[in-house]
Amino acid sequence: MTNLYCLLLAGVATLLSQFDSKQDVATANQFFQQLDQEEFTDGRIQFRKDTPQDSLRQQVWYWAAEWLYDQQQYEQAAAYGKKALPLFRYDNDDKAGCLNILGCIYVRMGDVQHAAEYAKECLAIDMKSGDDDRISSSMNTVAGIYMAGYQAKEAEQYVLGALEHAEKVDNPARKAVILGMASEVYHSLRNDQKALPYVEQAYQIDSLLGRQPQMTIRKSQKASVLLGLHRYQEAESLLRQVIPVFKEAGDYHSYAIALNRLGMSLFSQDRQREAIPYYKIAAGLFSKMGDVYNEMHSHRGLYECYWKINPDSAKIELDYFDLLKDSLYEHATAQSLSRYNAEFGNDQLQQENEEVRSAHQRTIIFGIILLLLIVGAAYLVIRCIRKQEKERIESLMREISLLRGEKESGDGSADPSPQGFDQQSPQEEESQVPNEDRLFLMRVVEVVNEGFATKNLGVEHIASEMNMSVQTFRRRLQSAAGETPKAFVSAIQMEKAGKLLREHADMPIVDVAYQCGFEEASSFTHTFKRIFGMSPSQYREQSS
Repeated sequence: MTNLYCLLLAGVATLLSQFDSKQDVATANQFFQQLDQEEFTDGRIQFRKDTPQDSLRQQVWYWAAEWLYDQQQYEQAAAYGKKALPLFRYDNDDKAGCLNILGCIYVRMGDVQHAAEYAKECLAIDMKSGDDDRISSSMNTVAGIYMAGYQAKEAEQYVLGALEHAEKVDNPARKAVILGMASEVYHSLRNDQKALPYVEQAYQIDSLLGRQPQMTIRKSQKASVLLGLHRYQEAESLLRQVIPVFKEAGDYHSYAIALNRLGMSLFSQDRQREAIPYYKIAAGLFSKMGDVYNEMHSHRGLYECYWKINPDSAKIELDYFDLLKDSLYEHATAQSLSRYNAEFGNDQLQQENEEVRSAHQRTIIFGIILLLLIVGAAYLVIRCIRKQEKERIESLMREISLLRGEKESGDGSADPSPQGFDQQSPQEEESQVPNEDRLFLMRVVEVVNEGFATKNLGVEHIASEMNMSVQTFRRRLQSAAGETPKAFVSAIQMEKAGKLLREHADMPIVDVAYQCGFEEASSFTHTFKRIFGMSPSQYREQSS
């Protein structure tokens, strides 16, 4: 570690130790000032002197877990995350966020069992919300955790459940990710005949959406499936298409993995001399990245290629393989050791110097590494989903501003729409919602605004106030606004937040958060920045 990193870590550790001892507002604010200076939070989080102690502990410990996770201090991160979790009293997005970070921490620690438990708790919260989009995302996350633990059979039920819920919502980007995961699951289960249509459907969706990076990833996934089906020439063709794209994009990890696969494809066609350069380039890249796991695969491929061409070179590559395997042994847990031994079969490899392993055996070593590509795809899709969410919320905010204006004026003249989102002047823009639906939505806005003070914004409460069952309310809102209750409530909160920030320049951000129905200022800041693309304080400055 560098001296600067050590000082940074020591400084935050000192503040956390002080807070654990005092649990006071001053130390909490110092801690968040440190995180703000590092630009780790979306904006400055500051507590008032009368902030309840449980709220202080909840936020400091939660953010400590987030920060320590980012610093790869996983054991400490887990300790703080577990202290924060009981302080989230309600099954809402904030608690789901804490469960999510704990799941991520335990994945990094190699504890798939605990990671899955936390991810399932997060899923349970989403199941209560009834939001099929969130449910499909959470189920896919659980599937991904099981895949990280090489438990494809356990992942299967969750990825199929994720697909079932994804079919109920119009989110093709999410569906493509889940289809890609389904393909990975069945590839790991050695059922490539079933894996192939999933990845082909994912590619078709990404193609219709015009998402070139995701299309490249789907081709790479399909190549792996084709290798499992012994369709080596087709796999080679796809890999030759994706390799230059990964290289040009600077995604050297995916580039190196694809080179390894191309080497395997060529070797399986008895083109050992052609395969060697690809394995060599991949081995060099993995070495620079410190990826011992995949570098080992490269040297194993070189060993197999050299066996019939140059036995001396084959022996050198086998020695590299042994050295890297020993390096993995030094850092792996006992559970991982048995897994590595079973996968890489080094003892068997030593005994099989008289013949090259069959193509089917070689394909096994590539079944796991595709998860790395899923991570890259997930990142791109999340960005796309967030952009779509932002556009949906913006549209709802404009409509809510018009509805609020009608409610307040009683003559159909609307207030100006939130700054930054007005498409027409107030006089020119009129609600496009039919009168019956408009009256219904005006009542929903009224109920939600009444719930801000009590933080009672759950769908059950809103439906009760509307004299409807939850399912009837969901269907009615979907028909009138084309959105879920969660999205509509969020739009009402953000529309009001923008108005308060513009019209009350001296109101503290934490008060704006409370008036908009948020229990914690940090949660408000996260949501606001996701929708407006800037922090509340930046929005206020821009609006003044």
